Amino acid sequence: MINKLMHKYALSKHGAISMIRAIIAVAISNLVLMIPMGLLYMLMTNVINDTLTKDKLGFFMIGIVGALVLIILSAIFQYRSCFLSTYVESGIRRRGLAEKLRRLPLSYFGKKDLADLTNTIMADCASIETASSHFIPELFGSIISSVVIVICLFFFDYRLALASTCVLPLSFLIVYLSKLVMNKLYQKSMASRIECLDGIQECLDTIRDIKANNMVAEYQKGLNKKIKAVEKNAIKSEFINASFVSTAQMILKVGIGLVALAGSILIAKNEISLITFVMFLFVASRMYEPLMVALQNLSAVISIKVNCSRMDEILSHDEQTGSLELTNNGYDIIFDNVDFSYNDQTKVLQNVSFKASEGNVTALIGPSGSGKTTITRLLMRFWDINKGKITVGGMDISKIDPEVLLGMYSIVFQDVTLFNNTVMENIRIGKKDATDSEVMAAAKLANCLDFIERLPNKWDTMIGENGSMLSGGERQRLSIARAFLKDAPIILMDEATASLDVDNETLIQEAISKLIKNKTVLIIAHRMRSVDGANDIVVLKDGSVCEMGTPEELAKQNGVYKHMHDLQTISANWKY
Repeated sequence: MINKLMHKYALSKHGAISMIRAIIAVAISNLVLMIPMGLLYMLMTNVINDTLTKDKLGFFMIGIVGALVLIILSAIFQYRSCFLSTYVESGIRRRGLAEKLRRLPLSYFGKKDLADLTNTIMADCASIETASSHFIPELFGSIISSVVIVICLFFFDYRLALASTCVLPLSFLIVYLSKLVMNKLYQKSMASRIECLDGIQECLDTIRDIKANNMVAEYQKGLNKKIKAVEKNAIKSEFINASFVSTAQMILKVGIGLVALAGSILIAKNEISLITFVMFLFVASRMYEPLMVALQNLSAVISIKVNCSRMDEILSHDEQTGSLELTNNGYDIIFDNVDFSYNDQTKVLQNVSFKASEGNVTALIGPSGSGKTTITRLLMRFWDINKGKITVGGMDISKIDPEVLLGMYSIVFQDVTLFNNTVMENIRIGKKDATDSEVMAAAKLANCLDFIERLPNKWDTMIGENGSMLSGGERQRLSIARAFLKDAPIILMDEATASLDVDNETLIQEAISKLIKNKTVLIIAHRMRSVDGANDIVVLKDGSVCEMGTPEELAKQNGVYKHMHDLQTISANWKY
């Protein structure tokens, strides 16, 4: 049962156990509320039969106090089981989700829409928390307590018991069958919500381009249409859901009328006493109260099936795993007949084989779409290859845990990611336990001191979202400072100076020359002048290696390298 609850409602083991306890707490709380009904029945029987003595009156007084104490204790138990346990499970779920996302391969994020993933992490998680504290325990707890009460009623009079319970199957069947319609509506509503979130996020990300091209009004028109679709689907879902629940609740209320009708007939035939009839009316009305809520909760539980399945998709996804110990002998990088595709249809790399020797600079060049960036992603094990082998120092990287493997690499890419934090902390990302002096030394090597000293608060300056307070060259130098601080044996670079001005390019090239000294370096180059100092060049075309050699050797061949070199020479000499 615990495993089933974990899978069905995206719970941890602690959460599944807590949910069972919460269901039991709700059932006990509902049953305890029936104790005053029993005391009232006994009191009325004694009054009618004129058998109420002082001793019995004392018993009833003690019973009332005892019932009140039990009601309070059961309410506390229910609150702790339903709510406090849910808060604990909420923390466990969110931490577990973050940990799970950390261990997922990047290929998963490539297949998922960002707005969809964000909605799952935030909205779906919140919906499941509400269901775990309110809907699910109330639903199953009410059903359990009602079953116990119905069994007890049959011992009193099976005819009135049948009259009070005959409407239950039909009421719950109506709501249960509504899931056939509601699941489709909830999926459609979720799709429209994600599409709307996509539109909002796209608008925020591209607002500069939208304004620059006078597209604000047109884009807003499309966004308004998506917002209207969310509103329309939400209203439709709520209306149809309310129709099912209201119909079921209306049928449930007929039960009280049936009890009154059946009781009146039995009293007329002198087959039951008036007190039994009144007791059944009281019990039936009390029994229907949690069942009315249970019908609403059943509908709510049905509605979160979509949320739970989306959450469970993340929690059940296969993780990238591997050894936590490095077994490499040196840092030679070898690609051996590697095939790779982002999907099962189109191959991005095919039979790629080359060696990047330790202590050398190996450049990857080729036309756009030839697979250069994919090679670095595979080397970092952001994705796993389909065929072949990638080794570092003879160690198969597919057998190594991705986080352990990434400890071997310092990465300097053209697109720098910075955080809305201080300069000091943005550099310290390269080595989380680095001292301030180590951070400053790395910044000095990366030629960062000049602009850091000009900042308002120097090292403690908040640089804004993704370093918005800094120029492109300054951001790039912080990225290089991280790499210096990490001091990894393998350097991966993606044309770090391609979009910089001459002054910044000179400073960064100087910093990079210090960084790559005595390291295994693999660079992606788009400009031929960036590979003039490379020891080896690997030329890629259509996902395959078409040429390999030193710059001098390739320049003598009438191949892709020479063609690219000649084109860029012509381009550099072109004038207006």
